[in-house]
Amino acid sequence: MEFDGKIVFVTAAAGAGIGQAVARAFAAGGATVIMSDQHEGRTKKVAAEIMENTGANVTGVVCDVRDEARVDEVIAAIVAEHGRLDIVVNNSGLNQLAPIHEMPTETWRLVMDVSLTGPFLVTRRALGYMREQRSGAIVNMASIAGWMRPAEGESHYAAAKAGVMGFTRAAAIEGAPFGIRVNAVAPGLTWNPFLEKIYSPDYVENMARHTPLGRPGMPDDIANAVTFLASDKASFITGEVLCVSGGYHLHT
Repeated sequence: MEFDGKIVFVTAAAGAGIGQAVARAFAAGGATVIMSDQHEGRTKKVAAEIMENTGANVTGVVCDVRDEARVDEVIAAIVAEHGRLDIVVNNSGLNQLAPIHEMPTETWRLVMDVSLTGPFLVTRRALGYMREQRSGAIVNMASIAGWMRPAEGESHYAAAKAGVMGFTRAAAIEGAPFGIRVNAVAPGLTWNPFLEKIYSPDYVENMARHTPLGRPGMPDDIANAVTFLASDKASFITGEVLCVSGGYHLHT
């Protein structure tokens, strides 16, 4: 039980993709998991399912990571109840394809707020408590879109994910003197049903065909990388962005 006794907070964790897989992985490792999402019914339902399947203590809370006051309230409540906060996974992200010349300012701001400002708000509050306890691990969710040619209409998403990478490095430097490690994972194409609402079948098929390992990633693939970076096995790793793309992007 690698994470026995650890208190873990995972954002955007009630969907069908990476966040839920991350919450399940930590719960299976014995952690106490607090998972958040915007949809109360779905969040509580998924938390109950994970708790039933793993036997871990899993709680679902409603939190929009764009809401500064709510973020502060949720993290303060976690520490008040459990006495500490060991691991944070900033999984929130959003993509709505639009070419730059047609993109409404509201769309740009929405994607940036969910994908970059949200992780900042969560990290800012979590760091305050982690500095006091002089320990902690934060894992942010980046994307290979922050490094390489993004899909058409992804300027906001690519900018946000590149920002996550830069933010991760800066936070790692600030956290290191207090025993806090900050890293990120950059997934390639990772399958979940929501992708069908964003990308065409041809785009998904083309990416899978050009992935050296011959398939898209699955949420568990990314969850395995997240839990590694949060674990003691990665105790000498901070400020890194781990590419998990099946070889689609050969990061150096």
